[in-house]
Amino acid sequence: MGKRILVTYFSATGTTRAVAERLAKAAGADIEEIVPAEPYTAADVDWRDPNSRSSVEHQHREMRPELAHSIDITPYDVVFVGYPLWWETAPRVVRTFLESEDWSGKTIVTFATSGSSIRGADGVQLHDSAPAAHWIAGRRLAANVKESELDKWVAGLDL
Repeated sequence: MGKRILVTYFSATGTTRAVAERLAKAAGADIEEIVPAEPYTAADVDWRDPNSRSSVEHQHREMRPELAHSIDITPYDVVFVGYPLWWETAPRVVRTFLESEDWSGKTIVTFATSGSSIRGADGVQLHDSAPAAHWIAGRRLAANVKESELDKWVAGLDL
């Protein structure tokens, strides 16, 4: 019997959502969105504004935005965690998700979307938010990544 796979993702603008949907199809996985209790607006994610919500959260690494609902990872063996790269790391709401679950016996693979940056896509900076998990280094995926490329990547992970 194959491993049960879940693709989770946070997407403020829809880019990561589109990639997550193609990844879930390629991996034969279920899919769940990491939804913040307070949705992010375009102004919230304006990285040029030092007072924007995303900028403030980046400056205050201890911040953990509340989730709208929990995601039941219990039935899954492997969980992909996707996010846009904000300052070469995952948005704080991703840490909220990771820290709210029991990752014992679970494998996490990250994927990140970014127009330019690749640092942070491997997920190493998130390990302390789910230390009980078995981590497989993730990667940056282009917004227009093809399902065939995702098929190859998932097959190469030897899950």
